[in-house]
Order: sequence, then structure tokens, then C-alpha cells
Amino acid sequence: MAAANDYHFVTVWEVEGTCEEVTEVLGDATGLARWWPSVYLDVREVEPGDAHGLGRVVGLYTKGWLPYTLRWQLRVVSSDPPHGFAIEASGDFVGRGAWTLEQAGAHARVTYDWRILAEKGILRTFSFVLKPLFSANHRWAMARGEQSLRLELARRRARTPEELAAIPAPPGPTFPHSTRRRAAKA
Repeated sequence: MAAANDYHFVTVWEVEGTCEEVTEVLGDATGLARWWPSVYLDVREVEPGDAHGLGRVVGLYTKGWLPYTLRWQLRVVSSDPPHGFAIEASGDFVGRGAWTLEQAGAHARVTYDWRILAEKGILRTFSFVLKPLFSANHRWAMARGEQSLRLELARRRARTPEELAAIPAPPGPTFPHSTRRRAAKA
């Protein structure tokens, strides 16, 4: 029987571009706060890993649309560029995530399989009642990720300053006032 704080999500994105382009964006964990700022508030490399990122450890400060934040680390445990990579999570999340990429014509199909235990106090304590709300929070975060990835790929393809200026900024975090206060304390 699964624990109340056990979550399993499968997210599929389809974005215009190549698996190589998407792998370049997703594989640069330190860039997450720049191109996916609605979720990734702060990202710090703890250990660099090898040339493919294997063994890399990254400290993350994240949030969704709900007014709480999470501190966790990811460690890259497998890497097969440009077809994907897998991470292990520790901290407020404990578990495993796997990004898989497939080329589908002019689009890259990106699948994220995320199996975790939510260990942050509020999540662990209230998952038995609020699991649908916490799950909706995850879906919101991943939808912002797809939107932000599309914008980042467009920025990277822009050939002129005018093209670049026409691309909107990625969506920012909800409740930004509370995230600034907490980030300053860290």
C-alpha cells in the first residue's frame, strides 16, 4: 500500500525543436532559475559531475502556485544525451525522476516520470487530505515548464535583436513577495 505522501506523475511535453536542443536546456540545471523562474527560485551546483552531467548534484529552492517553498537536491544518476537522463531527489522530495526525449518530426517529445515521497512537513502531514491540491500544484508547475521551455528555445533561435525582443519573458513565481523574504534568510 502506498503512503499518503507518495506521488507519481508522468508529464509529456511536445515542443518544436530537436532532442539535442531540449537536452541542452534541460541538462543545464544552473540555468533553471533563469528560464523557468515560476518554479525554480534558486539553483546552486554542489558537485559538477562528469562531462555528461553524471554524478552532478544541484541544490534547489522551488515552488509552485501554492504559497510554500521546497528545498531539495537532485543527483544525476544516469545520462544518455540526447535521449534523456535520470535524477535522484533528496530533501523535501525523496525519489527518482526520469526525463526521456524522442524526436517526432520537427518536434521533441519530452516525457518526465517523477516518483517521489513528499517529505516537507506540510506535504507529509496533509497529503492524506490535500493530495489532489498538491497534485494540481505539480501539474501547474509542469505546464509553466513547458511554456518556459518553448520560450527558451525561441530565444536561442532568435537571429536578430528584434526577434529576441519579441519573445516574452517566462512566467514568474506566484506570491513573489514571500519567496524573496525566504530566499534572503537562506
